[in-house]
Amino acid sequence: MAEYLASIFGTEKDKVNCSFYFKIGACRHGDRCSRIHNKPSFSQTIVLINIYQNPQNSAQTADGSHLAGISEVEVQQHYDDFFEDIFVEVEEKYGEIEEMNVCDNLGDHLVGNVYIKFRREEDAEKAVADLNNRWFNGRPLYAELSPVTDFREACCRQYEMGECTRGGFCNFMHLKPISRELRRELYGRKQPRGRRSRSRSPIRRKSKEKDNRRKSRSRDRERKRSRSREREGRSGRF
Repeated sequence: MAEYLASIFGTEKDKVNCSFYFKIGACRHGDRCSRIHNKPSFSQTIVLINIYQNPQNSAQTADGSHLAGISEVEVQQHYDDFFEDIFVEVEEKYGEIEEMNVCDNLGDHLVGNVYIKFRREEDAEKAVADLNNRWFNGRPLYAELSPVTDFREACCRQYEMGECTRGGFCNFMHLKPISRELRRELYGRKQPRGRRSRSRSPIRRKSKEKDNRRKSRSRDRERKRSRSREREGRSGRF
């Protein structure tokens, strides 16, 4: 019996524990759910609740006319700036990030959620303790440890294939992608541990020209963050 209960834990067959909370770290029923939400006491993953505000989703007019002057390029740039600000600052303050994902769902339990998976559980614990005393864009941050460790199980496969019929109110994660350039910049700089370069001269493997471009981008990011902090003033931004 114990083996059977263990085998169905967190699945739809489990009548005691909420399978949605186990898979995606959130449930549309919230505290009213008839099943138990087993919140982890330790995890590599944290969730920042409802932090990202997509300008396309925060409609101010019924016909969406307020978005007429906003191009897709501008929306993507707005998102990339947000993603980079969070990723860089969190990694610098708390520890190495393995993966970060942002939900583009519309349901209250998922909208704007940011999931950050650290390499070490201790870093996740430290981040939660500190971030719950922080503000972002004039709003308090709410952070907690999340049971999600495998985002493949948490994501909507139909959405990834462009076939989800539930739209933004799907109960599985619709993850908003960042640009390829930003992905290379944030994740490409990390080399797998324990693997050696195939080059006989690893120190000179990257050309001086590429190094200069990287330094230039770093200076641009620092100037951009400085200007952003000046504009925000006392708004409480990271």
